[in-house]
Amino acid sequence: MNQYTVYILKCADGSYYTGVTNDIDWLLYEHKIGYDTKSYTFKRRPVELVFTEHFGDVNKAIAFEKQIKGWSRAKKEALMKQDWGALKELSKNSSGK
Repeated sequence: MNQYTVYILKCADGSYYTGVTNDIDWLLYEHKIGYDTKSYTFKRRPVELVFTEHFGDVNKAIAFEKQIKGWSRAKKEALMKQDWGALKELSKNSSGK
């Protein structure tokens, strides 16, 4: 069974990058060495892995990645801290964003 990982990287400039992969170790290595010079993270290295969530279904992983990408910084940070109360409150106060 394949495993897909939704991840968030914290970049050196304080921004977050969200993605999905089926090989988190390789993906993290690519981001850290700057494998793709056109990548968002290339000029924002070093990066730090701050969140992962694993899925058995690629479609669910992609849907979750897209959902997170639409969230505010505060919601992403609540997710990273696993602060479900804050995440719920932020969802109420921002119409889902």
